Amino acid sequence: MHDGEKGLRDMSVLVGTRKGLFTVDRRGTGGNAGYRVVATEFLGAPVTAILDDQRDGTLYAALDHGHFGVKLHRREPGDTGFREIAVPEYPERPVDATDVNPMSNQPVPWALQLLWTLAPGHAEQPGRLWAGTIPGGLFRSDDRGDSWELVRSLWDRPERAGWMGGGYDWGGIHSVSVDPRDARALTVGVSIGGVWNSDDDGATWELGTGLRNSYLPPEQAYDPGPQDPHRLDRCPADPDFVWCQHHNGVFRSTDGGRTFTEIEERPPSTFGFAVAAHPHDPHTAWFVPAQADEQRIPVDGRMVVSRTRDGGASFDVLGTGLPDRHAYHLVYRHALAVDSTGDRLAMASTTGSLFVSDDAGDTWTHVTSGLPPAACVTWTD
Repeated sequence: MHDGEKGLRDMSVLVGTRKGLFTVDRRGTGGNAGYRVVATEFLGAPVTAILDDQRDGTLYAALDHGHFGVKLHRREPGDTGFREIAVPEYPERPVDATDVNPMSNQPVPWALQLLWTLAPGHAEQPGRLWAGTIPGGLFRSDDRGDSWELVRSLWDRPERAGWMGGGYDWGGIHSVSVDPRDARALTVGVSIGGVWNSDDDGATWELGTGLRNSYLPPEQAYDPGPQDPHRLDRCPADPDFVWCQHHNGVFRSTDGGRTFTEIEERPPSTFGFAVAAHPHDPHTAWFVPAQADEQRIPVDGRMVVSRTRDGGASFDVLGTGLPDRHAYHLVYRHALAVDSTGDRLAMASTTGSLFVSDDAGDTWTHVTSGLPPAACVTWTD
C-alpha cells in the first residue's frame, strides 16, 4: 500500500452547513470504497467557518446563532468534543463615528455580525490565529483563540467607509493569507473593499492594484478600493501566486497580491465565488463558474468545475460525475477545497450536495444531496 492509497482512506471532509458540522470519511478499498457521512456536530446551528490548523492538529468551528450571537469552538487533538472559546469583540462605537453603509446610510455596527473566515498564523507563531469578520474587522489572536485583538490599523483606514456588503448588509473580510516565507506578510480580501497587503504584521497596509470592477464607470473601473474579490487563495509552494475569483472575473497575482492581471476568458463564465489554488503547482487552480450576478446558478443548468494548469492561459471544463441538466447548485466562497496532495477536491453546494474528486477534478463522485445548505468545506487528517 503506497502513501496515496493510505491518504485516500484516512482523510476526511468537514462540511459546515446551515444546520451543523458534518464529517465525511472515505471508507473501504477498491470497488467498495466510498465517502460517507460518519459524524455530526452542532446540529441545528449554522456553521460559518472551519479551520483545521495543520500546525498542531487543532480544529476550530465558528457558529452563528442569530439572536444568541456568534460562537467559536475549539477541539484539541485527541479530544472527542469541542469546547467554547472567546469570540472577537469590537470596541464600543464612538458617538462621533462617521462610518455608514454607502448604500443605506445606516451606521456601521461596531459589533460582531459574522465570523466569516479563520486562518492560521505563520509556522513560527504557533499560537497565532487570524479571523475575518463582518462588519469588516480583522482580528488577531496569539493564544489560540482564548482572546482576540482588533487590528485597528486596518479598521481605522478611511477607505473602510466605502466598504459594502457582497450579499450582506456590511462589508466583510472573507480571505486572510499569511506568506509562509515571512510571518509579517499577509494578504486580506474584503467584500467590496479590495485586496489589502501588509509587510509588517498588520501595522501598515496597501491596496492591491490591477483588479477591474465592471459595474463602475470606465474611468473608475480600476480604482483599487471599490473592488469585490469574492475569494483569494495562495499557492503555498510559491506564495507569490495568489488567485482571485472576483465578482466579474478571474485575476492572478505573481507578486503576492500587490498587483493582479485579469484572465479574460474562463469557460463557461468568469462569474463565481470559489477558488482553490494547487498546494504545489502555482499554475494550477480550480474554480466553480456560475451564470452571472443576476442568475447565481450553473451556466445552462450544467454544473462544472473549471481548471487551469498553465496559469490561466487555458482551462479544462470538468463535469464528469456532476449533474449536467437542471442543476441549480451554487458553491459559496469557502465551499471548495483541495487537499494537501493536490489530488483530491471537495465542494458542497447551497442545495445540500457534496461532491468529491480523487483525481484533481477529472471525475467527481456525488456523495450526498441530503445535507443542509453548505457554507464551507475543508480536508482534515
